[in-house]
Amino acid sequence: MQLRHGTFSYLPALTDDEIADQIRYALRNGWPVSVEYTDDPHPRNVYWEMWGLPLFDLDEPDGVLAQINECRATYPNHYVRVLAYDASLGRQTTAMHFIVQTPAEEPGFLLSRVEGPDRTQRYALSSYATTRPAGARYGDG
Repeated sequence: MQLRHGTFSYLPALTDDEIADQIRYALRNGWPVSVEYTDDPHPRNVYWEMWGLPLFDLDEPDGVLAQINECRATYPNHYVRVLAYDASLGRQTTAMHFIVQTPAEEPGFLLSRVEGPDRTQRYALSSYATTRPAGARYGDG
């Protein structure tokens, strides 16, 4: 199973040159960029751990690529994504985000059905990765 989350999620994994092109696009639009990671990829888990601080006032993607590579080296078995923020509307909104690293093994999700009163049915989605404690979900990192 491959997690489909964010921009470009249905395309093959982006190369570093393609990642640099997308970061360059964000920087040309004046969007600050940040790098985040997680080992809990639940679709509603929108708050991932930040790798460093958001990167402002950059002209070239080299600084962001360096942060991505440090995060990849530190967490080789986690999901890593890049976010670009747009504050032009008077509030900070996500203009673009895309995954730049996925674990070698993605365990997938469990869909549970619960019967309720009057024959109603509710569904819950949970990641198989969360059956193990944080930090041990994808092996060593």
